[in-house]
Amino acid sequence: MDQATSVQRPAIVPLVSNRDNGLKRRQTISSLMTILLALLTFSAVAILFIILISIAINGISTLNLDFFIQPVVNHGIANAITGTLQMAFVGALIAVPLGIMSAVYLSEFGGGVLANLVRWTLDLLAQMPSIVIGLFVWSLLVVSGITGYSGIAGSVALAIIMLPIIGRSAEEILRLVPDALREGAYALGTPRWRVILFIVIPTVFPGLVTGVVLAIARAAGETAPLLLTALGTLFFETNMASPMDAIPTRLYRLALYSNDELSRQQAWGAGLVLVIVVAIFSAFVRLITGRLRRES
Repeated sequence: MDQATSVQRPAIVPLVSNRDNGLKRRQTISSLMTILLALLTFSAVAILFIILISIAINGISTLNLDFFIQPVVNHGIANAITGTLQMAFVGALIAVPLGIMSAVYLSEFGGGVLANLVRWTLDLLAQMPSIVIGLFVWSLLVVSGITGYSGIAGSVALAIIMLPIIGRSAEEILRLVPDALREGAYALGTPRWRVILFIVIPTVFPGLVTGVVLAIARAAGETAPLLLTALGTLFFETNMASPMDAIPTRLYRLALYSNDELSRQQAWGAGLVLVIVVAIFSAFVRLITGRLRRES
C-alpha cells in the first residue's frame, strides 16, 4: 500500500452540537424575556383595574340623578362638573392656537438657537409640577388683583398645563408629513402659508385632534393649580370672573375636610365621575380620529 494513502486523515470535529446548544440557549432566554414582559404588562394592567374597580365599588352607590343636577350645598356636584367643563374649554381656547402655532414654527420654520429655546421651554413646562404653575398664576393674577380667585385664573393655569403637551405632540405629528407633499405644492407655485394651512395640517389633522383632546383630559384632572386660582364654591357659577368649583378640587375637599360618611361617599362618587369624564375624552378621541382616518 502506498505510504501517502496509508496516512490517516484527522477526524473532523462536529460543530452541530455546539450550534444546537447556542440555539437552545437563545430560545430559552427569549422565552424567559417574553414571560417577564408578559408578567410586567399584566401587573401594570392589573393595578389599573384594581384602582378602577375600587373607585367603582365605593362610588357607584352615590351616583343618582340628584348627585348630577344638584350643587354641592345640596349634596351634589353639578356645579363642579360645569366648572370643570367651563375652565377646560376656556383653557383650550387659549392653549390650542398657541400650541399649534408653536408646533408649526418648530416643524416648518424652526432652526437654530430660537427653535431650541422654544423646545426647551415647552419640555420644561411639560415636566414642571402643576402646583408650581398654579403658584405662578396665583401670584400673577390672584394676588395682584387682576382677576382674583376666579374661573379665568383657573383657565389660565390649565392652559399653561395644556400648552406644552399640544405643542410638542403637534410638532412630532407635523414632522410625519412627507416632504414630497410640500415639494409638490411648492413646485406648483403655492405660497408656503397655503401649503401649511391646506396641505400639511389637514394631512395630520386626526393626530392633532388626538393631542389636543388628551391635553384637555390631562388638565381636567388637575387639582393643585385650581386650589390656588379658582378656589371653589358651593353654588352654581357661570361668571368666569368669580370663584368656580371643579371636580378635582371638590373631591379634595370632600376627602380631606369632611368627617361624615356621606361626604366620604360623595368623594368616591366625585372620583368615579372624574374617571368617567376622562374615559369619555379618550373614547371621543378614538371615535373622531378613527372616522377622520377612514375619510382621509
